[in-house]
Amino acid sequence: MEVSGASSSALHRFAVLTACAVLVLIGAGGLVTSHGAGLAVPDWPNTYGYNMFFFPVSAWIGGIFYEHTHRLLGALVGLLTLVLAVWMHGAPARPWLMRGGWVALVLGATVLLLAPARWQDAVVLGGSGLAALIASRFWPRCAPQPTRLRRLGLLALVLVVVQGVLGGLRVVWLKDELGIVHATTAQLFLILMAALALFTSRAWQRFQSGPLAQRLRPLRPWYTWTSALILVQLILGATMRHEHAGLAVPDFPLAYGRLWPATDPESVARYNRQRMETRAYNDITATHIHVHMAHRLMALVVTGAIGAAWWQTRRRLEPGHALRRVTGFWLLLVCVQFGLGAWTVWSNKAADVATLHVVVGALTFVTGALLAIAAHAPNVRQSAPLPRAVPAAMATAS
Repeated sequence: MEVSGASSSALHRFAVLTACAVLVLIGAGGLVTSHGAGLAVPDWPNTYGYNMFFFPVSAWIGGIFYEHTHRLLGALVGLLTLVLAVWMHGAPARPWLMRGGWVALVLGATVLLLAPARWQDAVVLGGSGLAALIASRFWPRCAPQPTRLRRLGLLALVLVVVQGVLGGLRVVWLKDELGIVHATTAQLFLILMAALALFTSRAWQRFQSGPLAQRLRPLRPWYTWTSALILVQLILGATMRHEHAGLAVPDFPLAYGRLWPATDPESVARYNRQRMETRAYNDITATHIHVHMAHRLMALVVTGAIGAAWWQTRRRLEPGHALRRVTGFWLLLVCVQFGLGAWTVWSNKAADVATLHVVVGALTFVTGALLAIAAHAPNVRQSAPLPRAVPAAMATAS
């Protein structure tokens, strides 16, 4: 993925801001599930009948606060993603903004005339149109980004819309499976936004043109497969949260006093009686226990894989190299993540601890994915074509 020299530092900073906002949004989603507030707002896309931007602050109480804040942050991330995707097209996007602004204004006026009771929606449409028109007046006159980068920006825009719809359908259809897909898609969306932040940086341009990209080739499988393992672990974690299996095994490092708990019907019935007598948990099934234990085992596998990737990086890169520090940070993250997982159990799944566990897991995935992207970067130093304006004879002479 090459980035033209016209890529501005402002675009890169905005891409970093958007990626950070996605991470915050994932943390907010973790708070929603940790507090059991996923259905605190029973309707969608409205909030208790209000356009969500007009829902009164005085009603932001209890679980409603977490769920409604999550929705507003999702809207903010959607807006940032839209701006980033359009910005990728540079100055040629200015007419799009003008036309889109006028269309939104007309739609807002139409809604107000035909359905005055929906004036809130009309205000949102009109305000969006006015904002687009103002933005077109001051839009950057920069050149478009390379085609591949523009396509990634459009993919991010499609993905954030899909993500919002998945979250809404989870509320409307009351399907835990959609919550798992929603959480997994959020992790993939974070990786895409982090990649866009990387691709728009000047450091990425220098990296691609340097010898290090080629030296990382032997590390590709270590970074790539370890990141894939982390994704599997995140999916297991999302399954636990949305299937309410986070404390299917309430002790650690043992499991109901054993290395591996029994899952026959009599044992599961006994576990449920113990749970109701001690902490009034919901009933669990053998499947819940299996998912929980798979998550524990995968934590060991992921920690070992990251440790191996760190060791391989130390063997192949000289002391003091930046990527050695990055993999050291990666190893630190997974150790912290392992500790947070244990703390989540010991704290009876305290909401703040469980949410921090989600956020650090996302950071661990991002770190591995960016390392894998760097290891797959092409070495363009020797393959870059000469400009057409340079005669072949001059190129040979030089």
